[in-house]
Amino acid sequence: MTYQVLIADDYRMIRETFAEIVQNKNHTAATRYEVAGTVENAEKAIEFCRTHRVDLLLMDVVMGTGMDGIRAAEIIKGFSPETKILLVTSMPEQSFLSRARAAGIESFWNKETQELPLLDIMQRTINGESVYPSHTPEVWFGNTVSTCLTERELDVLRGLVGGSTNAEIAAELGISERSVKQHITDMLNKTGFRSRLQLAVRARGGGLVINDQDE
Repeated sequence: MTYQVLIADDYRMIRETFAEIVQNKNHTAATRYEVAGTVENAEKAIEFCRTHRVDLLLMDVVMGTGMDGIRAAEIIKGFSPETKILLVTSMPEQSFLSRARAAGIESFWNKETQELPLLDIMQRTINGESVYPSHTPEVWFGNTVSTCLTERELDVLRGLVGGSTNAEIAAELGISERSVKQHITDMLNKTGFRSRLQLAVRARGGGLVINDQDE
């Protein structure tokens, strides 16, 4: 059987690389893939899925400006639940995995760690499996590693990346402003960064946390 695959990524080189993988000559006789199309953002992925048969959508999570891949996948699942979705990312943002699972997305692949070959995950996803990484990638963040930050510190960091004030972060998380300030101080001590601005810039630039307000 031949499956139709849509590729959605904002980088042309990545789209071309994925297209080569999809059309790999080493497919089994019983299972083959064809590139149904390639698009550069989430909105175009939604429109393509509305008007074309797509058996598997291979989509990046963060694609420049506009809607992210997880939100787009939720919309696509709403009108085309039979379309299987494999999200890919190079970002170490921990919330992506939980959000993707909650959205009913079948599989998730990290470009950096590549625990399994992409083609293997495609095949297993088509066969009805749900394949997710065993862990979130560990990256350096200043003088520490990402896994040394607590969940609450990451929550506060997302607020900083989104440009929120301490009061706004406190209200969003249901904690006191004093607690927010303490979490920021703790992160500055761990990382060696000099300011909340540096925390936010380095976190966003390295993909450690992504705030939806950025997209």
